[in-house]
Amino acid sequence: MSPSPHLSELGEFLKARRAELTPRAVGLPDSAGQRRVAGLRREEVAQLAAISTDYYTRLEQGRLPASAPVLEAVARALDLDEDQRRYVFGLAGKETARPRRRAQQKVQPQLRRVLDDLAATPAIVMGRRMDVLAWNPLAAAMVTDFAAVPEKHRNYVRILFTDPAMRNLYADWKSVARMAVAQLRMEAAKYPDDPRLTALVGELCVQDTDFRTWWAAHQVATLSVGSKTLLHPVAGELSLDWDTLTASTDPDQQLVVWTAEVGSPTHDGLRILASWAADHARPSTAT
Repeated sequence: MSPSPHLSELGEFLKARRAELTPRAVGLPDSAGQRRVAGLRREEVAQLAAISTDYYTRLEQGRLPASAPVLEAVARALDLDEDQRRYVFGLAGKETARPRRRAQQKVQPQLRRVLDDLAATPAIVMGRRMDVLAWNPLAAAMVTDFAAVPEKHRNYVRILFTDPAMRNLYADWKSVARMAVAQLRMEAAKYPDDPRLTALVGELCVQDTDFRTWWAAHQVATLSVGSKTLLHPVAGELSLDWDTLTASTDPDQQLVVWTAEVGSPTHDGLRILASWAADHARPSTAT
């Protein structure tokens, strides 16, 4: 059975757009010197769109009709403009309505006040996609200088996988990172049409083998309570319990706090770190 003319044209159109893109343009490592042809490889587009390479290949070959969510993901991966996107959906015979855009999150005033009062307790506020919305100076001193991270990249999972210092900070980085992936998949279940989350998953699948493997395992977990051991360059070994408080005014915002038993070496280490942070504090507010 020969492909339909519309599907064939759709495949040729996607192939042409793929040839126009460079890895650098979509945030991938630039290995252009090793490429025989211009543009992205099929497997790179597939990974950015969070679909299989075989699925995308058949789509380009005009052998497979695509669902609207897949077309959305491919359109984002290929950075299609509005006219190109409308053309792709028209060829596929799909509706072109975009998912409703959600307003940019801003930290809730109540959580901001609590955060500011926690001078001796490291804490951050996380929002949708596990984005870091705000933090206090002690959290910045303990984990990373969040203010130095561009706002669009200020995501806990992204930092965990892309900042090399994180692999030395956590005594068992693999366990921490695997749990974060499971928590991110829970976020993906809540917001399957979130383009920023889809882009984040696609980027990390391309860049990190561990993330790609753990994401494919489909493990899920909620952001609730737990414990972590950090090997901090200033405070030494810190064995911390962490807990979350959800904002009643916005259930998508959670205050994450790290604590230690009073009188323990970790509690003393946090006091040392707090003193150090007071001398190196930067603004802790964000979106």
